[in-house]
Amino acid sequence: MNSVIKPRFSSFVDRFRGLQASSPWMRRFSMLAQVWTLIALFVFFSLASDSFSRPINLRNILTQVSTLAIFASGMTFVLLLGQIDLSIAAVAALSAMISAHLYSKLGYAEPIPSLAGIGAATFLGFVSGVASARFRIPTFMSTLAMSLIAGGLTTYISKGRVITKVSQLSMTLGSKRIGGPDGLPVIVIVAIVTLAVGYVILRYTRFGRYTYMTGANRSAARLAGVNTDRILVVVMTISGFCAGLAGIISMGRLHSAQPDATDSFLIDTIGAVVLGGTSLMGGRGGMPQTVIGLLIYGTLRNGLDNIPSIDIYLKEFITGTVLLVALLINTVFAGTAERDRTI
Repeated sequence: MNSVIKPRFSSFVDRFRGLQASSPWMRRFSMLAQVWTLIALFVFFSLASDSFSRPINLRNILTQVSTLAIFASGMTFVLLLGQIDLSIAAVAALSAMISAHLYSKLGYAEPIPSLAGIGAATFLGFVSGVASARFRIPTFMSTLAMSLIAGGLTTYISKGRVITKVSQLSMTLGSKRIGGPDGLPVIVIVAIVTLAVGYVILRYTRFGRYTYMTGANRSAARLAGVNTDRILVVVMTISGFCAGLAGIISMGRLHSAQPDATDSFLIDTIGAVVLGGTSLMGGRGGMPQTVIGLLIYGTLRNGLDNIPSIDIYLKEFITGTVLLVALLINTVFAGTAERDRTI
C-alpha cells in the first residue's frame, strides 16, 4: 500500500510544481495563498459568530497578537537563515523576572530594570549565536540548552513565586491605551514599530540581503565573501533582544512577572511565522509574510473563542491541524527544497 501511495503523491506534487512553474496565474495564486487563507477565515468566522467582526473584537485581535508579533519579528530573522531558536519563551520569562526583581526587591528606578532585563536576553541570544557559529553546535541544540539555562535562572531568581510589583514603564508598554479606555493600545504601536524596523533591515540594508543569501545557500554566500558566522551571531542576538522586549511587555500586560507566563509563545511564534509563508528551509519570506501569519493565527484563535458551540478541548487540535496543513504546503508544494528522488 505504501509503495502505491508514495509514487502517486510524488506524481501529484511534480504535476503541481510543473503547473506552478508554467502558469503565471498559478504562481500568483501560490504567492497569495496566505492572503486567501486569511480572507477565508475572516469570512467564515464572521458568518459563524455575530460578535467576531465587531470593531472592538477586531481591535482585540490586534492586541492579542501584539506580544506574539514582537517574538515573531526576531524569529523571522532566524527562520530566514534556516535556523531555529527554542529559547525565546524562557529568555522572555528571565527578562521579565530580572526587571521585576531589580525594581521590586532591589529598588532600582526605571529604565535600569527594563534595560537590564532586555540586555540579559540580548546577551543570551548572542551566546547562542556564538556557540552555533564558532563551535558548530546546531541552533536546535544550543538554543535548547539556553532555554534550560534561562529557565533555571528564572526559577532561582523568583524561587518559583510570582512578583506582582512591576514598574510603571512595563505597565505603560503592556497595558496603557492612547486616547482613553477605547483608544489604541501602546502594545500595538510597539509591535508595529518592531515589525517595521525588521522590514527596513531586511529590505533595505546589506545585512538584510546577506541574511537572505546565507539562508538560501550558506556555502555560496560564504564563497561570495559573506561572513556567514557573523550573520548567524547577529541574527540570534536580534532574536534574544526581541524575546527580552516581549518579556517586559508581557509582564506589563499581566501586571506581574511569572516564571511560566510566556511558555506558550514558542510554538505560537514559530506557527505564526510559518503560517505567513516564511520557509523553514531559509532564504524565503520576510516581515510582510509574518504580518499575514500573525493575522491568520490571531483570527483563528479569536474566531474559535467566539464560537461557543466548539468544544474548548478541541480548539488546540483544530489550531494544530491548521498549522500542520500550512507546514505541508510550505515544505512540499512551495518547492523550496530539492526532494530526494530515491524515496
